[in-house]
Amino acid sequence: MDAHFLGITELVETPSVAVVVDVMRAFTVAAWAFGQGAEKIVLAESLDDALALKARHPDWVALKDGPPAPGFDTVNSPGMLRSMDLGGRTVVQKTTAGTVGALAVKDASLVLCASFVVAEATVRLLRTRKSDGVTFVVTGEGGQADEDLACAQYIARRATEAGTDAAEFLRRAAESRAAAELTQGVRQGVHPDDVALCLELDRFPFAMVAALEGSLMVLRPDLASYPGDDTSI
Repeated sequence: MDAHFLGITELVETPSVAVVVDVMRAFTVAAWAFGQGAEKIVLAESLDDALALKARHPDWVALKDGPPAPGFDTVNSPGMLRSMDLGGRTVVQKTTAGTVGALAVKDASLVLCASFVVAEATVRLLRTRKSDGVTFVVTGEGGQADEDLACAQYIARRATEAGTDAAEFLRRAAESRAAAELTQGVRQGVHPDDVALCLELDRFPFAMVAALEGSLMVLRPDLASYPGDDTSI
């Protein structure tokens, strides 16, 4: 597999297959939302768009980075989200990096959103699709966030080398600037367990596929990526 690792601003053309990585915390949160029963996640272009969607659909659950804010139901924290019952609900998510990265490649033929908690399922889907060339979008810190790069490199290597050990990649993520900022309270809207939850390898058995549905970029869990199911999505 020919893997390319790019920051959001380095995307000069639409890739065929894109894996958008945000470990701390957008796509760990997204996975937890599905784990808590959410049906789909709408990736909002802006905070105003997220609030507008919430206003049109009061039953939707809106979340954002940072501290709680009027109009939003919760924040971009896996530790906080894991106590919510989202059965059958639609979530609207707007974050600083992850959702921006996914929207930047919305015209790709396949867009996967990934973090360590869905790494193996993402690998399985890439193998099923026999993707020759994959662009990994490293969303944090202008493409320099080591937790995102480490996760992207782990997925890329494991897709071709099944015996790849995650330990070194998880260590890099644990020692990243994002992990330090979350642990030290530099960022707002943080649960004490957030970093540990972001480093929980393969917590969920599904990949996450984003695609345009009308004018909206919608993220859904991919049932075909469950173990033992090689069905194409």
